[in-house]
Amino acid sequence: MDLLALALYHRDGRPEPRVLRFRPGALNILTGESETGKSTVLSIIEYCLGQQTFTLPDGVITSNAAWYALLVQIGPVRLLLGRPTPKGASTTKAMLVIGDHTLDVPTAEQMRVNADTASIRAEVSARIGIEDFRFQPPAGAGRHPFDISSAQAVLLCLQGQGEIANQNLLFHRQGEQGIAQALKDTLPYFLGAAGPDQAVRQQQLADTNKALRRTQKQLDEARKRLDGAEAHRLALARMAADVGLIPEAPGPQDLTATDLDALLHTALRSGPDLPALPGENTGRRETLAAERRQLRDQLQELTTARAVLDTWQQESRALSGELHTQLGRLKPIGLLAHDPSGEADLCPLCTQTLPEPDPDITDLHDLTRRLDRELEDLASLQPARTRHRRELDEQITALNTRMRANAATVEALNASDRQLRQAQDLRTRQAHVQGRILQELQRSSTTQGPDELAALQRDIALLRERAEALQRLVDADEVGAEAENRLNEVATWMTDWSRRLGLEHADEAEEARISLTLLNVVLRMPTQRLPLTRIGSAKNWIGYHLVAHLALHTFFRRHQRPTPRFLVLDQPTQAFFPEEVHDAATVVDADWEAVRAYFALMRDVVHLNEGGLQVIVCDHVNLRDEWFQDAVVENWRGGAALIPTEWIDPT
Repeated sequence: MDLLALALYHRDGRPEPRVLRFRPGALNILTGESETGKSTVLSIIEYCLGQQTFTLPDGVITSNAAWYALLVQIGPVRLLLGRPTPKGASTTKAMLVIGDHTLDVPTAEQMRVNADTASIRAEVSARIGIEDFRFQPPAGAGRHPFDISSAQAVLLCLQGQGEIANQNLLFHRQGEQGIAQALKDTLPYFLGAAGPDQAVRQQQLADTNKALRRTQKQLDEARKRLDGAEAHRLALARMAADVGLIPEAPGPQDLTATDLDALLHTALRSGPDLPALPGENTGRRETLAAERRQLRDQLQELTTARAVLDTWQQESRALSGELHTQLGRLKPIGLLAHDPSGEADLCPLCTQTLPEPDPDITDLHDLTRRLDRELEDLASLQPARTRHRRELDEQITALNTRMRANAATVEALNASDRQLRQAQDLRTRQAHVQGRILQELQRSSTTQGPDELAALQRDIALLRERAEALQRLVDADEVGAEAENRLNEVATWMTDWSRRLGLEHADEAEEARISLTLLNVVLRMPTQRLPLTRIGSAKNWIGYHLVAHLALHTFFRRHQRPTPRFLVLDQPTQAFFPEEVHDAATVVDADWEAVRAYFALMRDVVHLNEGGLQVIVCDHVNLRDEWFQDAVVENWRGGAALIPTEWIDPT
């Protein structure tokens, strides 16, 4: 994949875009003064290739440009990749146009959203030959699988100003979270040391190990379930013994699973048929209650009658006593000593005839006779009253006897009911235990028990055999060793070119190579390995970055690996100029021979790849050499810049 053109579209909708064109398969130099937009070219290229995050700094470019477009060539096909300036920090909106060699940068009115970043990456990946497969991290790596795409390939094609001179980082965006690991995971594929076959085997191994863990978990759960079920069934047997469904259950050491199962079935069939509470007891109890009320009423009547009789008896005794008292008072004085005839003319004391009858004497005689009669009447009533009272006592005694018999009968009925209720409670408990036993036996019937364990153990054995076989295949792939072997070829060029540039330690080093572990340049010295982090000077850091990326892309081209055929370098000569250089042409004390050597190496490597590698350099340098001037695509000096002056609002 070569980059043909980069276009920017003004916000006001003017039809003609600002177009920066590149030559495919050649060295392209974009030179100019500082603050002309050279460093933003790399960011715009990456943004158009599908990066979601918009990394261009706020300024003249972002305030004037509404769209960015990149025209690329992949074999006979051209792709127009457009991205609008996002309103926020990121966007997935995109424009994708596929055409032949006649496709060119469109006008502003033709720019429209018809795709997203995912479709751009998918199309570019397919066109450059990235195979459709998912990278599967090693088991226990703690990171997620991902699809290999152009998103990782582009990281190998860009070197920003702060990256090419970084002694700690070798690749683009390597310092961002997750990027370094993604590079370690995908670089073997881009080198050709790994591919879909290895990925399939790794995926199969991961799936098999996952299935093995899942089956082992099922086996552990089944064992726990069976152990728990046995303890539960033993507890049910003890409960059945407690409610009398079976004899006392023996201890677990005396029972086999079969014996326990037989005990539970026996308990399920056991249990007396207890009658329900008889319904006639209720009627009998009501009859007894009615009888008791009647007896109580009768007893109340008899008790009342006896009380009345006793009252009469007491009053009679009192009256008789009073009469006897009165008679007793008359007799002592002798007035009634004789039995008079009742004549009123006789004196009761001397029995002489009175000249005139005395009415008081008549009254005394009448009183005496009346008292005698009343005493006689009272005496005649006493036997009847005594007899009546005796009859009442007998009736009361009989009623009390019947009341006690009634109470005894009611108590007997209550005792019978209590016994029946206790029996019913026992039966209820037995039924509850039998229900739990039935539920346990039904649940046990739905599982395989020991058969299930045996089946799971067989499955685990098969899965282990498969995992071991796949592991042997994965180990045989030796992706790491094969990647190192391919990096040996890269190291050959790196060693030669670092010596050509005169980089520090290059002459005494046995080789300079890329460490897949460190993702950095490492020099293999006679007695040690020397990483770039232990080498000084920005000149050397840039030089080793340069030879590493040129060698890596040469390897990609020679082995037809599915990577873009371009390399964008921003400010590779920054180590030779002051930090805030405005125009490198005005610097007189720079090591111009070293600068020329860097660009000459780029030129020669491009020629070595015979049109298969495009190098785009954004730098302050503008050498007068003819070959250098032939490589210059634009020179942003004297007011020229990425954003034309007529685009900028003078206000």
